[in-house]
Amino acid sequence: MKKKANCVAALLMAVMLVCGCTQHAHIYKIGVAQCSSGPWREKVNQEMLAAQHLYEQDVEVVIAQSYDDSELQIRQIDSLARSGIDLLVVAPNETMPLAKAIAAVRKQGIPVIFFDRKAGTDDYTAFIGGNNIEAGQAVGEYALSMAKGLVLEVTGSMSTSPAQERHKGFAQAMENGGKQDYICREGDWTSEEACRIVTEQINTGHKPDIVFCHNDGMATGAYKATVETGCEGDIKILGIDGMPDEGLDYVQLGHQIGTYIYPTHGEKIVRLALDILTGKPHKKENPLRGMLVTPENVDPIAATASELLEQNGHLVIIQNKLEKYLGINHILQKVIAGGVMTIVLLLAALALMWRAWTQTRRTIRQRQAMNEEQTLFYTDASSRKLHDIFDRPDDDLPQPRTQDVIFAEQLNDAIRKHMGNTNLKMDELGDELGLSRVQLYRKVKAITGQTPVELLRQMRLQRAYALLGGTNKTVAEVAYEVGFGTPGYFSKCFKQQYGKYPTDLRTEKPQ
Repeated sequence: MKKKANCVAALLMAVMLVCGCTQHAHIYKIGVAQCSSGPWREKVNQEMLAAQHLYEQDVEVVIAQSYDDSELQIRQIDSLARSGIDLLVVAPNETMPLAKAIAAVRKQGIPVIFFDRKAGTDDYTAFIGGNNIEAGQAVGEYALSMAKGLVLEVTGSMSTSPAQERHKGFAQAMENGGKQDYICREGDWTSEEACRIVTEQINTGHKPDIVFCHNDGMATGAYKATVETGCEGDIKILGIDGMPDEGLDYVQLGHQIGTYIYPTHGEKIVRLALDILTGKPHKKENPLRGMLVTPENVDPIAATASELLEQNGHLVIIQNKLEKYLGINHILQKVIAGGVMTIVLLLAALALMWRAWTQTRRTIRQRQAMNEEQTLFYTDASSRKLHDIFDRPDDDLPQPRTQDVIFAEQLNDAIRKHMGNTNLKMDELGDELGLSRVQLYRKVKAITGQTPVELLRQMRLQRAYALLGGTNKTVAEVAYEVGFGTPGYFSKCFKQQYGKYPTDLRTEKPQ
């Protein structure tokens, strides 16, 4: 008996050695407390996820979205800290409310990186992000070069550090340029509030010559205000972010006179985090450079930005495949350890073979009895009739649908549901379908050969064609109903699609 115990102990030690050999190298866990959503932040998130295996040490990036809710972000920060993260990356929703939560994380010895924004505390490990003062100043100097009348600045929420710093830089440029006809109004980062503020200012009779909004999403609201008040083309609009399918497109379309590319560089955030965690030298302040975009330089910049966005999507695909490979490798390691454990269990089972043999014989007899009952059931005429009741011909079964067909139907329903929303963003459409912006782009491109933006525009034009031919609505009414911001842009797209203007369709005689 003692010899058997020694043998089992030796086998268990062997299992422990095998399991020890299959352990992974340390993977650093980085928690990200993201303050909001939108194209710019989605791009940052994708870049951080794509960089998880980019450097010599692997990391696991866990992202929590608080959607502009400071109380939710505080709870998420606490949850991330308790989950065992090695480092916290945070973009504070507001400056002061998060200071206490950050202090609690630092008290636990967890390094904290602020990106894009700062909280009301100096107790942080490092900061990385665009220089908001420089961005505001660059846009301000550009505005001064064109301003002939009133300059209106519509800020983001002034409880956030980007709004404070962008206003500071813009106001300095106005002061240095001796601009007297300049006013500033506080917004809340939304296009709706920016539209309200600009409309209100136009209605005072003191119409602005230039409107500067703190992001390109707000600039869309300012543009909508100019359209609704009949001032389209009379007011020059500026923004910040410079994203493909947003600010860069708005400049190309002429909706904005300029934007400022506010850098993302999620891969540099991960690099800085690894330098901190591995004890490498690093700077506390790590500013990222931005760039002013104007109608003169927008085309090559937009082309490059779109290409980089597509390449980042490819990196995410590679990242997903790598995760799958690592998962398979981990399973194989477990199989090896499980095989050793199986040998141990088999050897232990030999000592109790007589009992296992008895149990096996009992099980065999029970199965034989069940087989006899089943045979009787299927051979007995009355039982056979009962069994036939539950048989169903294959012809009665519903025809299976492919996943692509199901997705196409869901996408069609989602687009038709939100078609009238002029500010519809692809990330919002993706959220409704349970996909990220990049996943939505790949899926739609693979099925239709078009990008989501192209497909949305085509469906809007098809709906407009039906309304123009079947109703008495005006061209402007049809344009707004199908989601175009301006009748002029609608007419241009309609001509490109059908080779005629909407008014031409109305004047054609029926065949």
